[in-house]
Amino acid sequence: MDGIISVLGVLTLVLEGISCQGVYAPPTVRIVHSGHTCNVEEERYSERVYTIREGETLELTCLVTGHPRPQIRWTKTAGSVSDRFQDSSVFNETLHIAKIQRHQGGRYYCKAENGLGSPAIKSIRVDVYYLDEPVVTVHQSIGEAKEQFYYERTVFLRCIANSNPPIRYSWYRGRDVLSQGSDKGVEIYEPFFTQGETKILKLKNLRPKDYANYSCIASVRNVCGIADRRVVFRLTNKTAPASIKLLVEDPIVVNPGQTVSLVCITTGGEPTPSLNWTLSSGSLPEKSLMKDGTLTLPAIASEDAGVYSCIASNNVGNPAKKSTTIIVRALKKGRFWITPDPYHNDDNIQIGREVKISCQVEATPPAALQFSWLKNGRALRSSERMVITQTAPDISPGTTNLDIIDLRFTDFGTYAGVASLRGGGIPEISIDVNISPTPVPPNLTVPRGKSPMAVREGETVELECLVSGKPKPIILWSRADKEAPMPDGSMQMESYDGVLRIVNVSREMSGSYRCQTSQYNGFNVKPREAVIELIVHYPPAVEPVWQEVRQGLGRPVAMNCRVLRAHPSRVLRYEWRLGSRLLHAGTFDSRDDTDYTIRSLVREGYGEYTCDIINEVGPGRCTFLVTGKAYPPEFYYDTYNPLWQNRPRVYGYKLQWTQMNPNAVDRIMAYRLGIRQTGQQRWWEQDIPVEGNIQKGELITHNLTELIRPEVYVVRLTPITRFGEGDSSTRVVTYSVPINPYLREFHCSFEEDPVCMFTQDKNDDFDWTRHSAATRDTKYTPNTGPSGDRSSSKQGFYMYIETSRPRKEGDTARLLSPTFNVAPKNPHSITSPPAYCFSFYYHMYGKHIGTLNAFVKQKGQSTSDAGPVWSLSGNQGDRWRQAKISIHPTASFQVMFEGIRGPGIEGDIAIDDVTLEEGECPDPPSNHGKIAFKKKIWIIFRSILNRVDYIQITNISFCNVSQF
Repeated sequence: MDGIISVLGVLTLVLEGISCQGVYAPPTVRIVHSGHTCNVEEERYSERVYTIREGETLELTCLVTGHPRPQIRWTKTAGSVSDRFQDSSVFNETLHIAKIQRHQGGRYYCKAENGLGSPAIKSIRVDVYYLDEPVVTVHQSIGEAKEQFYYERTVFLRCIANSNPPIRYSWYRGRDVLSQGSDKGVEIYEPFFTQGETKILKLKNLRPKDYANYSCIASVRNVCGIADRRVVFRLTNKTAPASIKLLVEDPIVVNPGQTVSLVCITTGGEPTPSLNWTLSSGSLPEKSLMKDGTLTLPAIASEDAGVYSCIASNNVGNPAKKSTTIIVRALKKGRFWITPDPYHNDDNIQIGREVKISCQVEATPPAALQFSWLKNGRALRSSERMVITQTAPDISPGTTNLDIIDLRFTDFGTYAGVASLRGGGIPEISIDVNISPTPVPPNLTVPRGKSPMAVREGETVELECLVSGKPKPIILWSRADKEAPMPDGSMQMESYDGVLRIVNVSREMSGSYRCQTSQYNGFNVKPREAVIELIVHYPPAVEPVWQEVRQGLGRPVAMNCRVLRAHPSRVLRYEWRLGSRLLHAGTFDSRDDTDYTIRSLVREGYGEYTCDIINEVGPGRCTFLVTGKAYPPEFYYDTYNPLWQNRPRVYGYKLQWTQMNPNAVDRIMAYRLGIRQTGQQRWWEQDIPVEGNIQKGELITHNLTELIRPEVYVVRLTPITRFGEGDSSTRVVTYSVPINPYLREFHCSFEEDPVCMFTQDKNDDFDWTRHSAATRDTKYTPNTGPSGDRSSSKQGFYMYIETSRPRKEGDTARLLSPTFNVAPKNPHSITSPPAYCFSFYYHMYGKHIGTLNAFVKQKGQSTSDAGPVWSLSGNQGDRWRQAKISIHPTASFQVMFEGIRGPGIEGDIAIDDVTLEEGECPDPPSNHGKIAFKKKIWIIFRSILNRVDYIQITNISFCNVSQF
């Protein structure tokens, strides 16, 4: 099949004493790192601490076990982290934060749950290290400050920087180190209220030599490779704080659209001060331009108004600051109201009574506001009967009143209140008010039969309030029974005709609605209001709305449909159907649910069942899908070392799974296996027959072979019953070196090119070589080295040192394993480190054999610091031997093999089958006959594969009895 699947499963092993067991297990979780860490250390009473430099990439991986496959979620400081890093990372095994910033430090939690037992949670504290540029500020003792700021007396130089971890400060005068006690005129101290945040250099009674260059060096001792930072300040007898002058008026009053320039100049300061502009209400306008202390605001608008400050700083004394206020002239929000009779609380305008007309406007600046009144277009002046008043200039909003005393027939007409700003440039606001004998105060009524209003859900309804009055006011609608938004989402809706129209009414809209005259309706009278009740009828709400029922043939099926709520609440009848066929119908008595039971399911009984519960509005429907589909298989991800190497560029994979709820439907007769390479569309499929019944938790194994390295494959598995295909599950099979980065078990037989991520030491004299006896050239090295790998196979690979020329006596070759992360058995203590059994096979044959050393190199140790845990020298005969050593690492570690060349060329040393297993080595060495037996069988199987062109034998085993 084009190299996708040519051979599927070939071998079944049955060993005595091994039985099928359930593999369902609650989750376990461990956190490992693979980003740019500086250090990972254990804390005594909590979790590990991961140190990283700001700007580097944080990458934490949550290694989980458990079946079914646990779901993973990352959180930070016991809360959600979706606002802290990419949402796509929150539910992935790997948490990836590129260019991490200091605020992203903290404790990160990985939570895994699969529905079995309690969720598994582990945490790690991320400590972000950084060092900002230091800043030196200079101050003189306040009691001694004079016009010549630093002419004499005492001076304080403060060095400060932000960092993590705390800074160690050093002071220099020129090239000389300053320390406490080194100079009587110098005192160095740290204020008691700081914690490594600053270091002060005090120069007492300035001397001529004190005028010099002072350097402050901030250091975090090169942690995470963070270099020291230095800042230099030159102290002279001319050193002085900044002083400035604004070349503008205060305040600045402008019209919208004008260009404003704010000029700020320095009048003193050594070193030369830097100038900056700020706005009290926030950031400067985006369109603003700043150059050499001049801030330009083109086309200024009302929102640009505020207090602008020029700040000058040279780190000497306190910064200098001067401010000016920009006022942008404006008129807005004009409104009016009429008070028919201020003294008699009357709602009608009557001849012979007083009428008060009020006009209100918001103005900027308030003092520039001026009003004028017109009657029928002609200017109106204040008189004994027409009294015009205005609020004080500093009161905002500004208000003007026209009091008409002893109203006469000739006073009826149109009055206009005109607001303007002195100086012009801003459009006037004019408000017209009509005074006539016909104004009528507002009145609200609800038409007969319009409350309560009953309507069906989904229809359109109009709530109506009849409004009268002259002038006719605007009507405001709101909810009267509760604080809830109106249908458009606002808390209040306006209506000019008194009608509130609601489209697609829902049951949540039932309740009381208030209609009310608007507050400023022309008359300064008490608002009128009325209330309308809205009742929404809707069909029954039922449960379940949809439910899937999986069942096998010949078994009973029970379905229940229940009423939750309805309006009207009286339910009339119910109807059960399969498709369009009526099965059962009836009416309700006192119950609020109905049942339907199938005593023995037949094939024709599969399908969609509906139950309609009906009131006078309509039906509510429960839907039941009765199906014989099998549940999806559950892939098993905790298979140890599932990959193996068949031939160069070809690998195999042990696929394992359990079946979810295998007894829920008919017996599973087969699985349909589909596989395709990622990036391709074509699926290759094959059915895997199943004999007998599958038990819950039973682990099923199928070997995939002839997978092309390093291609990635998508595997799909579908159970098949008498009903047909069930639900599928998919997973990805990726070629990778079978190494668990968090050490539990590790085995390497050097059968693959990446040699299990072993690497050559860069500081040795020559390298280890990967070889097999079938390809090894023995022309120059007779009488030394193995004739096959540890299993005696000439096709098997091993690692060895080639001692032929130009190698000379004493030359060394070192081979380093990948780094393994180790956690203590007790997460709250490292006093009892975990134990591992480190074993390997060695071959040391030849009269010139030198020395083979094995090391355990822990994090932070150099090669020279790590002493050998095992060593052997000289000829050991032409045979493979095994070494086993119990090791107790307290931190992440590597194992290292060191081969030392002997006095001649017949000194080849080889190693094979390197293993690390959790726990002490058995003493005496255990009988590993089962492992040897399985490996021998695998060797035989591999030799068969290498002798034939094509084999296709289906293999499926239901027990985890073979580990190749």
